[in-house]
Amino acid sequence: MKNLKQIVNGVVHTSLGWVKGSVVYADGKIVEVKNDNEVVEGAEVIDAEGGYVVPGGVELHVHGGGGHDFTEGDEEDYRKAVHAHLIHGTTSIYPTLMSTTAENIRRTAEICTKLMAEEGSPILGLHLEGHYLSPKKAGAQLPDAIKNPDPAEYKPLIEDFPCIKRWDIAPELDGALELGEYLTSKGVLPSIAHTSAVYDDVVKGYEVGYRHVTHFYNAMGGFHNVREYKQEGTVESVYLIDGMTVEVIADGIHVPIPLLELVYKIKGVEGTALCTDGLSCSAGDENMYLDPRFIIENGVCKLADRSALAGSVATMDRLIRTMVNEAGVTLFDAVRMSSETPARIMGVFDRKGSIKAGKDADMCIYDADINLKGVIAYGKKVV
Repeated sequence: MKNLKQIVNGVVHTSLGWVKGSVVYADGKIVEVKNDNEVVEGAEVIDAEGGYVVPGGVELHVHGGGGHDFTEGDEEDYRKAVHAHLIHGTTSIYPTLMSTTAENIRRTAEICTKLMAEEGSPILGLHLEGHYLSPKKAGAQLPDAIKNPDPAEYKPLIEDFPCIKRWDIAPELDGALELGEYLTSKGVLPSIAHTSAVYDDVVKGYEVGYRHVTHFYNAMGGFHNVREYKQEGTVESVYLIDGMTVEVIADGIHVPIPLLELVYKIKGVEGTALCTDGLSCSAGDENMYLDPRFIIENGVCKLADRSALAGSVATMDRLIRTMVNEAGVTLFDAVRMSSETPARIMGVFDRKGSIKAGKDADMCIYDADINLKGVIAYGKKVV
């Protein structure tokens, strides 16, 4: 085996629990998880110094990082944004576009396709957040770009670009159910987002393939009154459907700590993925973000008029710390929600999301205080 390496003196996150020992990997793949620290002959040693060795983060939803944006950026922007999150523990990533034109989707999909083809690429596919969303729940999305689903627009995009792996849609829109059914037939994940959907809308969406919910609690409604009558919202409807997964921006601001605790209690580890929804100002100097539509205040990005939160400035390591230190989730479960659960949601758990022989050698090392000390991506030490 070439490039044989071994992480020793670690507390390794495995499907059976924590294992004190080591991880052997070579040629971008995990070879063995050992319950001892005996060094394999010829292996280059990386000392975890008693730290936690966990699977690398799988980022479902991120718009950019390090001052670089996926929606408007070029190939170099993609590389730099991906690297900015890589050094914070995200070893697999789905670049996410804001609502934009079909022409721009084509341009960015070409970039994504090229980068995905590179050996060991951390980019696993393209994620489209919009533009088939509810204008009433636009949030930080550009209102002028929002419209109802158009088969003449979306079908050629899906046919031409297999790199598109997920599309976020408001299921109550005219044509949204047909779109969800079409995407599901093509192996693309339709996800509920920026929506005013009530229970019937959510159920109908679930039946045609909407099995996931984008940045749960954000850009969607909960329980409310319609005149003198009570009406369930999207949030309660999602809780009622056991098979529906959610992602949460676990910075403690987009979703307050008590609600993070509630999501964990109801949806559990298997139903909850962590995501940053990071903008270009995430994973870097927050002051480098110059879009006048937004401001950064109190550790979060907002619309300049403070009418709504926008994407976050969070990173994967921060999400894990927040879940453990503030929401009271065990480190073991927080790691699963950052790796295993999103990998399962996106259908890549066969090679990502856990430390197991035969899977990609994507791992992070955290110290006892959950500070990130090392990142290995496809067998290459990044941090």
